[in-house]
This record gives sequence, C-alpha cells and structure tokens, in this order.
Amino acid sequence: MGQIRLPGNPPIDVVLRRSARARRLSLRLSQLDGRVTLTLPKAVPESQGLAFLRDKEAWLRGHLDKRQADVLVGLGSEIPVEGEMLRIEPGQGRSVRRLDDALLVPGDPARVPAKLKGWLRTLARDRLAEACDDFAHRLGRPYSRLTLRDTRSRWGSCTHDGGLMFSWRLILARPEILDYVAAHEVAHLAEMNHSPAFWAQVERIYGDWKPARDWLRTNGTSLHRYKFD
Repeated sequence: MGQIRLPGNPPIDVVLRRSARARRLSLRLSQLDGRVTLTLPKAVPESQGLAFLRDKEAWLRGHLDKRQADVLVGLGSEIPVEGEMLRIEPGQGRSVRRLDDALLVPGDPARVPAKLKGWLRTLARDRLAEACDDFAHRLGRPYSRLTLRDTRSRWGSCTHDGGLMFSWRLILARPEILDYVAAHEVAHLAEMNHSPAFWAQVERIYGDWKPARDWLRTNGTSLHRYKFD
C-alpha cells in the first residue's frame, strides 16, 4: 500500500492499494474520514491507475466538496447531544455539566476532548441500558451484557449468547434514533436475521421504524465528523 498526491487546489492525498482479488480499477471516498483509496488489480501498472485517477478527478472533487468538514472538538466548538447542538465552554468544578445550550467542561483545555468523550460514553451507556431494558421486557427475552465501542461500519450488533454492542456515538443523535437501534438489536434476541418476522418484532416493541432507519442511512455518517482524539 502506497500513497500519492493528486495536484490541484487543494491537493488530494490518495491511498494506492493493490488487490489480487480486484478485477477492475476502483476509486472510493470514505464519508467517515474523507480518505480516498484507489484500488488496482495486481497486473495493472501504476501509470494506468494514475490515468484513471485523473479521469475521475472532477467526480472526486465534487464529492469532496459536498462532504461535511470534520469538527475538532474543543472549547468554542459545537457538538450535538441527543440531537441538540451545544457549545463547549470552560467550566468549574470536576464534572462536565450542561447549562442551557452549553456544555461546561472544567480543567485543562487540552483535556476537553477526552473529558467530553468520557462523559458522552457514560450518558450513552445510561440511555442505551434504559432503552434495552425496556425493549427486552416488551420482547420477553433478556440480554446478557451491553458494551460500547466507536464502530465505523455498524451502529449495533447482537451475539448468539445475547450480548448487545452499540456505538457510543448514538448519543449524538436524537433520542428516537438511539431507541430504534436499541430496539433493532434487542429484536435479534428473538430473530437472528432480517426476515419479515424480525421486522415485525421491531415494530411491535418500537413502532414505525422506517423514519429512524432512513435518517441513519442518510445522516449517520455525520455523527463521525466529531473528532475527540
């Protein structure tokens, strides 16, 4: 795996990836972090890949322009919490707290991202545990454990032994979005598939799930814009 820079204003860094499985050239733009990857089949010379990249430059720049910029979390920036945009300001004491439309974060400004991330994870665990307890009761099936991660490819999962996993970033979305993902994974305790029977369980314990699913498909990547590290 290598890297090249496509000249222009601004220049674009592109990861070059060789793949024995690839049958054709492909160009991918990650909506999560803006990374651009050019995949070349094993036998294709790099010069052909560069020509392909230049041919796709207008398409690539157009999609990069549409992508929302990342937000480096810190004093003065804004982040959504349960769907409400809150401004990050310096605070007093030892704990993060909300005051009206602000999040007050005490201590060293350099530690603000880490403190906020910890606070958000705790809030996410509390909200998800409450939602999962409720939905599991409605379903009539218990879950065995609940874990949080910062996953990139999925918002939640359910294991065969009843373990539930969720992205803590769901706390950034409106409450009904978090509730939908919780209900979705709890429903897998009864149906480990996405059959009509599964969706019937989701509707029984949650209600009309389509608007929340559609919101995640359209806007979910925006929750990864906020950089805490």
